[in-house]
Amino acid sequence: MATNLTTEEFLQAKGTVVDVRSPSEHAQGRIPGSVNLPLFSDEERAEVGTLYKKLGRQPSVQRGLELVGPRLAQMGQQLLDLSSTSQGELRLHCWRGGMRSASVAWLAETLDLEVLLLKGGYKYFRRWVLGRFEQSWPIRLLGGGTGCGKTDVLIALAEAGGAMVDLEGLANHRGSSFGGLGQQPQPSSEQFENRLAMALEQQRGCAAPIWVEAESAQIGRCRLPQALFKQMQQAPVVVLQRPTEERVAALVDVYGPQDIGGLLDATERLQRRLGPQRTLEATTCIKNGDLAGACKVILEYYDRCYDHELSRRAPPLATIEVSGLAPNQVAEQLMALKSA
Repeated sequence: MATNLTTEEFLQAKGTVVDVRSPSEHAQGRIPGSVNLPLFSDEERAEVGTLYKKLGRQPSVQRGLELVGPRLAQMGQQLLDLSSTSQGELRLHCWRGGMRSASVAWLAETLDLEVLLLKGGYKYFRRWVLGRFEQSWPIRLLGGGTGCGKTDVLIALAEAGGAMVDLEGLANHRGSSFGGLGQQPQPSSEQFENRLAMALEQQRGCAAPIWVEAESAQIGRCRLPQALFKQMQQAPVVVLQRPTEERVAALVDVYGPQDIGGLLDATERLQRRLGPQRTLEATTCIKNGDLAGACKVILEYYDRCYDHELSRRAPPLATIEVSGLAPNQVAEQLMALKSA
């Protein structure tokens, strides 16, 4: 008999998470790290759902059996393969913890595989996710102009035992018009929330504060949950300061390898804010291979935006000059501030 677990119990358990929803459901949003083993294809799910609405449960169940029956042996082998590499019992779920997960659990048990079921399914997991953002978190922001190396400092801080959440890493985007260049495709906003909730929860037992980079409400196409963003707006901020030349060099290192077409497109998207003259100056530099010159032009715009946002906040908790410092050296200074 499969064991039903609450969301907290399910997430804390060991073993591969198997999502038996359709491929499009899984693609839209999922428990991070889960494997999709769909009971129905997208088209089959739509067909069975329509039958249920029109004719009721029994005809829809019968049609479901007709669709799944020929694939039972294949699905059984897939469950055996997943179980052989799982570090614990298979953890199964569907949308509401209903017939789909129960059916796959029956198949697993027929093969003598022990499984755990998520009570309420992915729907309850999403409730859990949204509930994380309503909780109070000991957030501290890491600010500083573009090119100050904030992400590298956060990574170094985590390696030193500090608590942090890499928002840009979760969003697969660096937050600017150029932020998607060289990155993996962004997750849906729903999946970004799932990743973010899990990342926050992993920091729960760590010593406060939890460091995050100062961001706008939207990172590429991923939007920060309103309740969490409100906490970020009220959180104390530590500002990194780095000379413009060092910032330009850092940006050239990051964006220099990118395709020139992508750089030009990203610059053109800023035209309304840069103005036609500065846009032309920046794109001309890019075409001529002078990326440092383009960065200097564009940084003027980003620095104005940053200064404006900083002026709307309470005075910084601290300002750290990071010229010539390695990320781990900056991280050490941040760790020293944790009890300030």
